[in-house]
Amino acid sequence: MNTRILFLEELNRIRHDILAMSSRVEEDLGNAWEALRNNDRELAKEVKAGDAVVNAMQLKIEDQAAILIATQQPVARDLRELVTIFKVTGNLERAGDHTVHLAKAALKLSGEPSFRALEHLEKMVQTGREMIRASISAYLNQDIDAARQTAALDNRIDEEHHILTKEILELMKERPELINQAVRILNTSGFLERLGDHMTNICEGIIYMVENKHEEL
Repeated sequence: MNTRILFLEELNRIRHDILAMSSRVEEDLGNAWEALRNNDRELAKEVKAGDAVVNAMQLKIEDQAAILIATQQPVARDLRELVTIFKVTGNLERAGDHTVHLAKAALKLSGEPSFRALEHLEKMVQTGREMIRASISAYLNQDIDAARQTAALDNRIDEEHHILTKEILELMKERPELINQAVRILNTSGFLERLGDHMTNICEGIIYMVENKHEEL
């Protein structure tokens, strides 16, 4: 079989695996939120256990990409995509870690009274899931306009994080008995804010892959 055809077949397998990895991270993020919202300790434990699956996916994809670089010696656009793959998987893995932090928060907050801050967390989770889907779609379609639009969604997460932080600090002054719970919520919001940053990093990688330039989004 033609060497180029073999290369493209292997690259398509990697793309398929990246889609599977992103779908798993997005699903875990949704489950972690459900666990927090519904005080579901068993679901939270499942999300924590699933982190090993995401890590294994990352290693498999990166091993495949490394083999292609070593055996096919790609240049130009092909090489940039293979380099970008490491950025995509690395940031997805970090997003998966922040999803685990959300699951841990669900375990620590289980059974405790909730307050309005959870509304902001829910919006952050929803936008985070949207960014995961959209960033990988932009990668698969090699669509730099979609990448820029996806990165812009991070502003929503940042805004909710800012509002939540302000409300939490006020709450801690008014109700010091809720300080422990408030700190956990604040930390969780910070993890979700960084998840949005990781999806933005992927979008920057897409622009590099397509246009061979580094653009800060």
